[in-house]
Amino acid sequence: MTSAASSRSPTLKEACVTEALAIIAEQGLEHLSLREVARRLGVSHGAPYRHFESRDRLLAAVVARCYDAFARHLDARPAGGDADADLRAMGVAYLDYALSEPLSYQLMFSTRLPPPTEHPEMMASADHAFGLLRSALARRSPSGSAIEIEADALFVWSALHGLAGTLRSDILAGLELAPETVAEAGAHMLRRIGAALGHPETREQNVAGQR
Repeated sequence: MTSAASSRSPTLKEACVTEALAIIAEQGLEHLSLREVARRLGVSHGAPYRHFESRDRLLAAVVARCYDAFARHLDARPAGGDADADLRAMGVAYLDYALSEPLSYQLMFSTRLPPPTEHPEMMASADHAFGLLRSALARRSPSGSAIEIEADALFVWSALHGLAGTLRSDILAGLELAPETVAEAGAHMLRRIGAALGHPETREQNVAGQR
C-alpha cells in the first residue's frame, strides 16, 4: 500500500500503533522508529509524522493502548460477590493479564516511558487502570481516606507486580519449588493481601477509635 491516498487514510494513525507494537514484539523496542513503521506499512516516510511528531509520541500511543486493554481486562472480571470477592477477582484478572500478555505488561511496567507530563493521553489510560483498583478498595472501605485508599492501591499493585515478575522470570526453574507452590502462588498472594488489608469493618472501627 503506497501513494498519498494511503497516507490520508483515517485509519493510518491506528495502523501506525499496531505496526509499532509488531516491531517491538519482533525486533525489540530499540528498533522502533517512524521510518520503519512507514516502510512496513508501505507509505511515505513522512506519512506517520502527520499523526506522531516523534518516536516518543508513537511509543506513548502504544503504551496507552496497552493500558486501555489492561483496564478492559480488569473490567471484564466476574461480577457479583461482596467487596472482598470483587477485589480478589481483580487480583486474579491482574495476574492473568500479566502472564498472558507479557509484551503489553512489560511495556506498561518495565519500559523506560516517554516523559509522563508530556503525554497526558498515555497517563489518562494508566490512571484509568489504577483507578479501577482505587474504586474497588473504596467500595471495600467506604470510610477510608483518599490517602489511605491510594496507599492501599499502591501496596496491592506493587505486591501483584512483584509476584507477576517472579512468575515470569527464569529463576523459578532453578529453585526446585514444589509444583503446587508455583500453581498456588497467586491464590496465596491474594490471601496474604486480604490479611494485610484486614477486615473492612475492623479497620473502620480502628480508624474511628484513633480520631
